[in-house]
Order: sequence, then C-alpha cells, then structure tokens
Amino acid sequence: MTTPDPDGLLAEQLLRLTRRVHRIQKRHLEQHAVGVTPAQSRLLRTLAHFGEPPRMADLAESLEVVPRAVTTLVDGLEASGKVRRAPDPANRRVIRIELTDDGRKALGELRRARRAAAEEILAPLTGEQRETLGGLLDTLVGTVPTQGRGC
Repeated sequence: MTTPDPDGLLAEQLLRLTRRVHRIQKRHLEQHAVGVTPAQSRLLRTLAHFGEPPRMADLAESLEVVPRAVTTLVDGLEASGKVRRAPDPANRRVIRIELTDDGRKALGELRRARRAAAEEILAPLTGEQRETLGGLLDTLVGTVPTQGRGC
C-alpha cells in the first residue's frame, strides 16, 4: 500500500482550481459581451496599472511574455478600438500604448465579469473562509495583504 502524497494532491487541486477559474472567467467574459480574449483582458488590466502609457517592451516585461506576443495582443485590441499606438513626445522612435475610451469602458465590463466569476467560485465559502483563503493566497503569491480585496 502506498502512502498518499499530500503535496502532489495539493498541486493537483491547485491545477484543477486554476482550470475552473479560467473556464468560469471566460464564460463570464462571453456573457458580458466584452469582446476580448482572456489574454487581451490581462493586457488591458496591466495597461491600466501604468502611470503613463507604456512601451511594448514594458508591457511584455510586466506580462512576462515575449514582445511578439504583446504585438499580437495590441494589434487585436487596436483593431477593436480599445487601445492605440501613440508616439512618445520625447522620442519619436518610441511607441507607447494608450487605453482609449472604449478600452476604459471594456475595463469596467471586465471588472464586473471578473467580480461575477469570483462570486461564483467563492460562493461555497463563508466570509471567514474567504479571509483565510485570501491570506494564504497572499502568502503564496508574495503580496502584501490588502483591506477589502477586490476582483
């Protein structure tokens, strides 16, 4: 008889949860008719956190992807009017990526979709369990705990 591998079981549970979260978020994105893929959603959210419009290389570094992947995402978002490429006023050779009004509107819809997905996923948990889970996740991802976690 073999002894159970608790770390292996935990790893499998985390992978299953990650896949479930992805499926539920994708469904909510489709229901909210945002018109962006999960990868484009991530780029929009990342773009919104920059103080000034970033360069493509800055986005690639922040997203931890190759620059070519960012180019493809920006192409799609630009075609749908959610971002625009703009020359850097200090250096014409540098192109910055800016959110458009449609991009900001899409971010609002994305937040609502993500919040609905989170509520669906977390529904079985009590408030106390959610707080405990949040603390554990903060520890695992190495972030500082925040008050009133948002989605």
